[in-house]
Amino acid sequence: MQWINRIRQVKIALVISAVLLSVLSLGVSHFLVRDLKVEEQRKVETWAEAMRSLNNADETTDLSLVLQVLNTNNTIPVVVLDKMGQVQEYRNLDIYAKTEADTLSYILRRAGEMQRGQRLIRVDLSPTDYMQICYDESLLLRRLAWWPYVQMGVVFVFVVVAIFALLSSKKAEQNKVWVGLSKETAHQLGTPISSLMAWVEVLKETYPSDELIPEMDKDVKRLQRIAERFSKIGSMPEPTPENLNELIIQVVQYISRRTSNRVLMKYSLPEQPLIVRMSAPLFEWVIENLCKNAIDAMDGKGEIALKAFATKNLYVVEVSDTGKGIPKGHFRTVFAPGFTTKKRGWGLGLSLAKRIVEEYHQGHIFVKNSELGRGTTFRIELKKR
Repeated sequence: MQWINRIRQVKIALVISAVLLSVLSLGVSHFLVRDLKVEEQRKVETWAEAMRSLNNADETTDLSLVLQVLNTNNTIPVVVLDKMGQVQEYRNLDIYAKTEADTLSYILRRAGEMQRGQRLIRVDLSPTDYMQICYDESLLLRRLAWWPYVQMGVVFVFVVVAIFALLSSKKAEQNKVWVGLSKETAHQLGTPISSLMAWVEVLKETYPSDELIPEMDKDVKRLQRIAERFSKIGSMPEPTPENLNELIIQVVQYISRRTSNRVLMKYSLPEQPLIVRMSAPLFEWVIENLCKNAIDAMDGKGEIALKAFATKNLYVVEVSDTGKGIPKGHFRTVFAPGFTTKKRGWGLGLSLAKRIVEEYHQGHIFVKNSELGRGTTFRIELKKR
């Protein structure tokens, strides 16, 4: 178990490291976006000053440096408006309009968006004249601004997948423990059961007319069947054609002889045998579990009815009791490992039943209906093959 715990610790450490690296990357991206935004604002201020110099220039002014500054802006969208709000110039706008009127309308709308976003520089040309430089973030800056959110999404997906993988790994490890425990139980039972079988044969020869020895033989064979069930846990059993009617009758006879006379067990089966491909030892275990749970739910007094029939696509088994019933909110949770309303027991019976039906037989088991104080009906559905 030490190496399993070590692997789990390594996985957790890798997840934590990935999260820390992602957070660090988000922080770096945030600072880069902030610095780039400040840098772009300075460029726009320089460009605005160049525009002011261009408007105030006369015939003797050297404009080579001013023009160079103006022409270097190939990324930041800008719109120049006069004091009346008329468009004087624009740069780096993606214009797809087909007419001049549409183009002007689009430019004015973008200028309004820039003004509402407080991205505006006023350039005074004279005491009575001025122009407004409206600017927006460059395409690169907008992409960088969105990039942290993309990173957060990727990190979130990674963390969810990692947590799911850890939980699945833990569940797989737990399953291995249960499978190992089941197989070891079957192995440990094998030797004493073989010995008991031999002693029963000796008793049969010594006391051939004793009526109790055949019952002892049945119980020993029952132990052998239980050991066989445990040995099949964790491996996919090979299904074989079995008579479902006979299997239900065997369960009813076995439980009837070993429970109180106050429990009435009855069954309703079709005249024609229901031949179903199944693992008989495991499916019989399911029916027994449902019957034993029913007896517990009735406090050892009541009626259990088993019913089997076939539809067009399904073989159906229903087990009904007259017990205390199950609240609607527990219809699904009764199959969860550890769920139990009894003072003793581990709450594994229905969980194992669900696994045997759904994983080993590709069927479905569920609470068909239940009413508090009146009883419960469990339903098993197996597909016809």
